[in-house]
Amino acid sequence: MVSVVNLALMVVVIGLHTLIAAVMTRFFRLRLKTQWGYVLYALFLVPLVLFFSTLVFSGVFGIGVNLGSPAAALGVMIGMPLALGFTIDTLYVPPPEEFENLPDSQ
Repeated sequence: MVSVVNLALMVVVIGLHTLIAAVMTRFFRLRLKTQWGYVLYALFLVPLVLFFSTLVFSGVFGIGVNLGSPAAALGVMIGMPLALGFTIDTLYVPPPEEFENLPDSQ
């Protein structure tokens, strides 16, 4: 049986994973000068970070509910936050090219 506390903690972890995915995608967009470079890095490095985070949260801390299969767990804990974070950064955050009028640093 799923407890309310475990379900709430799992929602918090999914939100944290979405935040991690969005911030890492933004970092790659700012640092990489190629058009597809940030997409490739986001698709290969972000899932690794989310996988290890999932192992820590679900293994060490015991947060989460039994989703029935490993594929469902990977989809909910890695796939969904990756898609949401990438979408948030790509669609809702202004692209780095719009910030060319930044003040000069001393």
